[in-house]
Amino acid sequence: MPDPVVHTHDVCIIGGGLAGLRAALACSTAGLDTAVISKVHPLRSHSVAAQGGINAALGNAEGAEHDDWEAHAFDTVKGSDYLADQDAVARLCRDAPAAVIELEHMGTVFSRRDDGRIAQRPFGGAGVPRTCYAADRTGHNLLHTLYEQVTARGTRVYEEYFVTSLVRNGGRCTGCTAIAIPSGELHGFSAPAVLLATGGFGRIFSRSTNALINTGDGGALALRAGVPLKDMEFVQFHPTSLFGTNILITEGARGEGAILKNRGGERFMERYAPASVDLAPRDVVARAIETEISAGRGFPGGFVHLDLTHLGAEKIMERLPGIRQIAMDFAGVDPILEPVPVQPAQHYSMGGIDVDIDGSTRLPGLYAAGECACVSVHGANRLGGNSLLETVVFGRLVANTMIADLPSLPPPDGALVREAVRAEKSRIDAILARNGDERAPAILRDMKAAMFEHFGIFRDETTMREGLAAITALQERCRRASVGNKGTVFNQALHRLLELEGMLLLAEAVARGAMFRKESRGSHTRTDFPDRNDTEFLVHTLASLDDGKMAITQSPVTLGMFEPRERVY
Repeated sequence: MPDPVVHTHDVCIIGGGLAGLRAALACSTAGLDTAVISKVHPLRSHSVAAQGGINAALGNAEGAEHDDWEAHAFDTVKGSDYLADQDAVARLCRDAPAAVIELEHMGTVFSRRDDGRIAQRPFGGAGVPRTCYAADRTGHNLLHTLYEQVTARGTRVYEEYFVTSLVRNGGRCTGCTAIAIPSGELHGFSAPAVLLATGGFGRIFSRSTNALINTGDGGALALRAGVPLKDMEFVQFHPTSLFGTNILITEGARGEGAILKNRGGERFMERYAPASVDLAPRDVVARAIETEISAGRGFPGGFVHLDLTHLGAEKIMERLPGIRQIAMDFAGVDPILEPVPVQPAQHYSMGGIDVDIDGSTRLPGLYAAGECACVSVHGANRLGGNSLLETVVFGRLVANTMIADLPSLPPPDGALVREAVRAEKSRIDAILARNGDERAPAILRDMKAAMFEHFGIFRDETTMREGLAAITALQERCRRASVGNKGTVFNQALHRLLELEGMLLLAEAVARGAMFRKESRGSHTRTDFPDRNDTEFLVHTLASLDDGKMAITQSPVTLGMFEPRERVY
């Protein structure tokens, strides 16, 4: 092949969502030559789909005047079922008010109280209304704000570039390789600091609120580069996705007063969480809905009703206009007039790339932030409103880490990156040369079905063993899979197969972590081990690759000001 194209920067950020853009903004402001590499236009990143809001102890709501970061931290740790690292939670919650005010000053159009202060709504698992919002399009507003800030500073954005591998040199990360999707040309990126900010891996499940791009690319890249993945068994199933399409119906709807009802018209959450009812944490509500459906109290097809009709047209149009439009467009239901059909669907990944509190991985020169990382601030269950907060707080913090580390990092080796591009070109040429009947779409469909059936809301040993066997068989099928399109220009068949290879690795990590954890904690519910077991499993799990084989080990949880106790809502 001709001499590969290699781009050299101080910092390469893989991913153009909120975490990546917040880090890029800080690095560019510090004068670093910063590049953002994204497989879609940054404004198509999945952060744009976040609806309900971002948490911060501002104390603006009625009854929340004395809210503070410690109360926010307690709710977060309790919501995590005490698996979150409490030093990281403290940092998240302390920095939250300043992060929200900063976003406001950058131009985010938050919803307002009559007195002009930022409005805050109740969210599940929170002791007081703490969630700042921009109607029901909060992520959309934040992403546009940060993208404007990044482009104003002239940050280089490589859009529609699919990263295929990380480059290592002498035990450190020094860059990556990527396909320019429109042309199919392989490029190299050389940088002493590389940040993974690639989002979640929800598309390994058949029912997911996630966009098609959420294939866990960063986790797979890190795992192959020798960096472990942490707590991958903890997968959040959002209680309310739109029946039939699994489009997210924000928790903000229940924050505004919407209630869940079964086929008999019963407000069934009163039986499962008598104190918090419909605003219990997501794992509690998702299990309750699934239980109602399994017991025959759901509607035919497997859903319950989310009733907003009593809120009135004015409130729905002001605070939940996007939800109304989604319900009308995709379910033919006007929430002003009739209930919305909802069911649980995979929504978020609490687990991810193992990083320390500053965002550093075990591989020098490689960092991670956002949903693809596990700090861990969410533990076994994330509270709504904390994910957007994590992206902006830790996006900025990891940037500060890279800025501080950069003077001591050796300059990258462009020749090594060129050699990595050649090796990656040979690997991809070998895939394109395959011929056979196996195709990625069929394997992807079978993987997603297996994951939802065997590693869904309720789990047990026998079912999970069957699921792991299915995943192993699918990995073997994937190694034989071929693509019909042998060209280079916009070869989506090739890109889907490359994504699938990584997704199957992540599926195995979820499976092995879930089988290792013989307890029920947060989103991980085992019917054969229904109780939480702090004696043996108040630990993080770590999934690592050793000579192609995956192993599960454990590491301690960082405790602090809140002693573990039973979660009661």
